[in-house]
Amino acid sequence: MVLEIVKYGHPVLRERGARIKEVSADIRQLIDDMFETMYDSKGIGLAAQQIGIASQLTVIDVRGVTDRPSTLEIGSKPADVESIMPLVLINPKITPLGEPATGPEGCLSFPEIFADITRSEKVDVKALDAKGDPISFRAGGLLARAIQHEVDHLNGVLFVDKMTAKDKAELRAEIDDLHTATKKSLAKKK
Repeated sequence: MVLEIVKYGHPVLRERGARIKEVSADIRQLIDDMFETMYDSKGIGLAAQQIGIASQLTVIDVRGVTDRPSTLEIGSKPADVESIMPLVLINPKITPLGEPATGPEGCLSFPEIFADITRSEKVDVKALDAKGDPISFRAGGLLARAIQHEVDHLNGVLFVDKMTAKDKAELRAEIDDLHTATKKSLAKKK
């Protein structure tokens, strides 16, 4: 089922997600719904906060993105990125590695707002998969960027928090308009 994606200004986007204790039938259904929602919105990542649930759960799928390559290492050996796609990360812990890299980002909770964001070029990941089994790997390129973006969401951090002051100033009107529209929409629902 396609779920509503909450927009900037919704308080859940600033909440740190609760750890998931068990991969229940409800969690498995939520994972399916999150993938359907992400694909419907043409995204490559979606965190639980973005659908109004403050949990440590994100889904990612970078297949089909050819202009921004990704890398993957499992057990210190190169691996095919597609071998872990679509990717579910439950209770993820990440360790940023390598040099800072700046690249374009958008966010489904900030429609039509894009900026260059600086993040680590690689990241070590430990998490549970969709079955609740432990996984660990090293990601680079777009996959590393997507993972860092989504894990930020799980901790209540948004990509506007990572923008340069210059970019934030240039986008201030759009960001403020989105925030105001979201607050008005929430007030009407009360």
